[in-house]
Amino acid sequence: MSPAEPAGSEPRITRAWVLHPDISSDRERRASGPALEEAVALAGALPGLEVAGAEIVPLARPRAGYLFGSGKIDELKERLTEAEVELVLIDGPVSPVQQRNLEKAWKVKILDRTGLILEIFADRARTREGVLQVELAALSYQRTRLVRAWTHLERQRGGLGFVGGPGETQIEADRRAIDEAITRIRRQLSKVVKTRDLHRAARRKVPFPIVALVGYTNAGKSTLFNRLTGAEVLAKDMLFATLDPTMRAVALPTGLKVILSDTVGFISDLPTQLVAAFRATLEEVLEADLILHVRDIAHPDSEAQAEDVRAILADLGVARETPQIEVWNKTDLLDPDRRAAVEAAAARHDGVEAISAWTGQGIEPLLAAVTGLLDETRQRRELHLDHGDGRRRAWLYDQGVVEGEAPDDDGSTLTVNWTARQEQRFRSL
Repeated sequence: MSPAEPAGSEPRITRAWVLHPDISSDRERRASGPALEEAVALAGALPGLEVAGAEIVPLARPRAGYLFGSGKIDELKERLTEAEVELVLIDGPVSPVQQRNLEKAWKVKILDRTGLILEIFADRARTREGVLQVELAALSYQRTRLVRAWTHLERQRGGLGFVGGPGETQIEADRRAIDEAITRIRRQLSKVVKTRDLHRAARRKVPFPIVALVGYTNAGKSTLFNRLTGAEVLAKDMLFATLDPTMRAVALPTGLKVILSDTVGFISDLPTQLVAAFRATLEEVLEADLILHVRDIAHPDSEAQAEDVRAILADLGVARETPQIEVWNKTDLLDPDRRAAVEAAAARHDGVEAISAWTGQGIEPLLAAVTGLLDETRQRRELHLDHGDGRRRAWLYDQGVVEGEAPDDDGSTLTVNWTARQEQRFRSL
């Protein structure tokens, strides 16, 4: 709490206005209506903001100094002043020069798409690694700007300070200082990554298959994760609700245990530096034995969103041979005729399951599909373990492959029904 906010006072709300520049050359790639809706949803994901208005601004080409033409700038200034707007969110890239000029012309703070996403990342990150990744991305972004900090949002939530505010530490207006901070954070991050690698190595010694949930942000991944695990992971109708991967063990109907990983949602036009900064967050996807690509099938841009996810997976280097199931989620939001058509279409395609994570419809067939891809042909074997083999014996029971056990003088004989992969992993213990 800052000195400006006395105890018991209500958090101050910032009135924001969302602008989506509709650039002619981009129109075929990205429809303006859904893009504006997504930008408004992004703004709504940040606490302390009230969206006072939103509009599409047609642009033949961006103006170098001001982005918009002088007539449009004057027209927008009138609306922003009348609505008492303090923050304008521009859904696209804004150069440092454009940002300074627009702030001077409108007397408001400007955040472009990257800056807004950084704010959301800072608000959502929970683990030490996630926080460091946000700091690194924020400093790299701010290094080219070095604009005077403004808003109260930071002190309201105790964040990083790359937007800043009175009473908060300001990012130094010196690039050398920022470079030193970046070097320090990278050093800290390398230590965190080493710790994570140790944890991953330890998990490989008890090697369950990894099933990674991926998808466009707000596709329902966390709701599906909760449905499958019973975990109380944040699941809101909010973009970027999950940033740090959450992992839980799940037992499939055959008894095979898998590790389910919930990951950050993807989004169109995510700047390259942000994808790189969060690469470690998505590393569980790179090691996954199976990927569940969760889609909001009720969204009008569902196919375009799916293409964005596929493109980012390819950029991350996800192996083509990694099995994937496309999960068409939120069928409960469709009218009966549309739902029947979607379910019929899913049934005609291999590797597609239509579900509602909210109601549970279609979950059993989805689990059967997961089992079919991970639970290979089993063979029955007899193993003799001596009394000192407690760890390997516990591993077999944890895998759910023991059908019977007969004690004898120097240990016991176990009847196991396992896959070739489980046998190989057992031999490596």
